[in-house]
Amino acid sequence: MATAPKRAPAPWLPLLFLFLLPGGSCGGCPAVCDCTSQPRAVLCAHRRLETVPGGLPLDTELLDLSGNHLWGLQQGMLSRLGLLKELDLSYNQLSILEPGAFHGLQSLLTLRLQGNRLRIMGPGVFSGLSALKLLDLRLNQIVLFLDRAFGELGSLQQLEVGDNHLVFVAPGAFAGLAKLSALTLERCNLSTVPGLALARLPALLTLRLRELDIGRLPAGALRGLGQLKELEIHHWPCLEALEPGSLLGLNLSSLAITRCNLSAVPFQALHHLSFLRVLDLSQNPISAIPARRLSALVRLQELRLSGACLTSIAAHAFHGLTAFHLLDVADNALQTLEETAFPSPDKLVTLRLSGNPLTCDCRLLWLLRLRRRLDFGTSPPACAGPQHVQGKSLQDFSDILPPGHFTCQPALIRKSGPRWVIAEEGGHAVFSCSGDGDPAPTVSWMRPQGAWLGRAGRVRVLEDGTLEIRSVQLQDRGAYVCMVSNVAGNDSLRTWLEVIQVDPPNGTLSGSNITMPGIPGPFFLDSRGVAMVLAVGFLPFLTSVTLCFGLIALWSKGKGRVKHHMTFDFVAPRPSGDKNSGGNRVTAKLF
Repeated sequence: MATAPKRAPAPWLPLLFLFLLPGGSCGGCPAVCDCTSQPRAVLCAHRRLETVPGGLPLDTELLDLSGNHLWGLQQGMLSRLGLLKELDLSYNQLSILEPGAFHGLQSLLTLRLQGNRLRIMGPGVFSGLSALKLLDLRLNQIVLFLDRAFGELGSLQQLEVGDNHLVFVAPGAFAGLAKLSALTLERCNLSTVPGLALARLPALLTLRLRELDIGRLPAGALRGLGQLKELEIHHWPCLEALEPGSLLGLNLSSLAITRCNLSAVPFQALHHLSFLRVLDLSQNPISAIPARRLSALVRLQELRLSGACLTSIAAHAFHGLTAFHLLDVADNALQTLEETAFPSPDKLVTLRLSGNPLTCDCRLLWLLRLRRRLDFGTSPPACAGPQHVQGKSLQDFSDILPPGHFTCQPALIRKSGPRWVIAEEGGHAVFSCSGDGDPAPTVSWMRPQGAWLGRAGRVRVLEDGTLEIRSVQLQDRGAYVCMVSNVAGNDSLRTWLEVIQVDPPNGTLSGSNITMPGIPGPFFLDSRGVAMVLAVGFLPFLTSVTLCFGLIALWSKGKGRVKHHMTFDFVAPRPSGDKNSGGNRVTAKLF
């Protein structure tokens, strides 16, 4: 049987095979690029290109031109790539983007332009990118954002503009960004927060303002961002305090003010943030958290204050925070953290306390009890004292403690000044009092009326526990109680202040102002002086009256009975002869 001759392969089969290869359709692949590593991707990075290569496949979805020498992008260069979704032009030498340079890229979602030489962003540059969602302009030389610079990017959600020379953002620069949800401004030359421009971002959820030379956040600067949920202010070395109204208009759930120069927790600026859940104030020189000042933040769950200067967290510091479960105060100067600082210590889940010089005494017994359940992070807290447990981690202690571990000594008064102090009115009085105990006790003083004395005023308690009374007054007289106390107990001492009334100088009157000739201004007498004046005046008066009555009596006796006569003369009325009087007139009767 004769066999049929073999047919030669059709000449179009190799072309069909090439057509079906990834990246080989619709125009082939430029020789300097890689079109096989990823489907529908053309990778031309670091090829020393000075212009966009020709012959790009029309179905390309990813075009990587990063790390080349492109200096400009003219209109129409990429208009044929209607299916392109991601374009990477980063780290080139682009200084010019002609208006309409991206026309035809109606499907583009991501545009990366970081690391170029762009200087000014004006209107029309991004026209045609109606679907763009991410724009990265970092590491350029941009100085100005003009009005409507991004007006055509109605679908943009994320904008990165850090590491530029930005000095001015026009009020209408962000107009048209109706869907922008995240904005980062960092490492630029802005001296104020561009509040008017930010107010044109109605959908902004996340705002990051990092490494800026801004010294204040004015009241209402972010008022127009009613939808903002996350605000980050990082590394503003000149920011020393937040003005009370600086966060008005915001309804944040997360706030981070880190690596700034805040010396205290900005309670007044935070009190209206009732939906705040996370507060990060790390790396600020904050030294204390006082009692109950955070209670307005009823939904607060996490507080981070690591790397600060904390020396004390007051009792009841977190009371009112019913959902509180995370506290990060690592790398501070805390010697203790008492159980009374928390409303419900058993609800605490995470406690970062490492890097603090903790004194392991009775104040930390509660922490020892919860150490198996709490999350201390990668580094659990360790004891800095007393000496017999120095350097030992809380996790290393057994459930049965040896004698002398985690104990305290109650406070006792060891030294005091005189129990009876006498001071002249207008003078100066000092009471001294100090005590010993473990931990070191605090010294406080109570007034005679029962009120605790503070650190300021005419009557004040000094840092060393001394009670000082300046310009002593009569009402300062009475008992003063010194109280020394620590967590293990307290001791008290009663002292007395006697005030000597100082006599006023001679020649002064008390009560009314009296001016004497030759003496400038009024002078005053006290009550004793008034009594003397009255006595001196009353005696001559009494003597004169007695003498007068005596003389009258003697005269009456010598003359007999005195008769008193009174004579009345009557003058009859006479008619008036005045013709102009309108008739006869009778004159008045005269006696």
